[in-house]
Amino acid sequence: MGTGRGRGRAPWRASGQASPRAFGVRTLLTLAVACAATAATAQESAAPFSLDKGAQGAALALVRQAASALAPTGARIVVQAGSLDPRLRLAPCARIEPHLVPGAPPWGATRVGLRCASGAVAWRAFLPVQVQVLAPAWTSKVALPAGAVLAAEQWEQAEADWAAAPSPPVATPMVPSGRTLARPVNPGQALREADLLARRWFASGQVVRIVSHGPGFSVMAEGQALNPGIEGQPVRVRTEAGRILVGQAVGDALVEVHP
Repeated sequence: MGTGRGRGRAPWRASGQASPRAFGVRTLLTLAVACAATAATAQESAAPFSLDKGAQGAALALVRQAASALAPTGARIVVQAGSLDPRLRLAPCARIEPHLVPGAPPWGATRVGLRCASGAVAWRAFLPVQVQVLAPAWTSKVALPAGAVLAAEQWEQAEADWAAAPSPPVATPMVPSGRTLARPVNPGQALREADLLARRWFASGQVVRIVSHGPGFSVMAEGQALNPGIEGQPVRVRTEAGRILVGQAVGDALVEVHP
């Protein structure tokens, strides 16, 4: 009869093994610990890349050198680094090399390239930078509307950021008095080439002088303008011999033709 009582005993109790419930709990705990470790590793690998000061300094120095090559004499170059795209997930790199980006402007809002030259992954990225070129320029003392004619007493020399707009400041030693503003100018604003209306040097049909210069020669002749001579625009002229030339209006009744 004793054997009958033994028949009802659970086999894992008789053998000393853990119950299925206990085995399930231990398995779940093990899986939870493994998942936590995996999540921590993934979170660590997904952390945004931080550019070290040495690499950032080298990148800014490269941009400053490029900006200085085009800046006016005595200009102060101020370069400020932005932030890398936070979505980037870059592998650690022992040596990062900066390089100029073809086509990127040397002034204003621009960018510098970064490449990993010594690391497990050869990645590339771009660091945004802001470049200021601070130099003297003609700045307005008063607010001037579009159509205003420039007078010397309206302007003064002051430090301005040459890189604040695509058009460069007027770099003449004297204020271009008599020129007309194409758009309004605020007090303290630098006078730029794009702020001025293009000059009309002569009318269509007017007799003009034609000059051409080259290595070891200079030629001057007369002709008739076939369209108005607007500053910065091409103009067609007919020579006394009937030949049609295309040149640039560069002064009063004066056309320059490049050989």
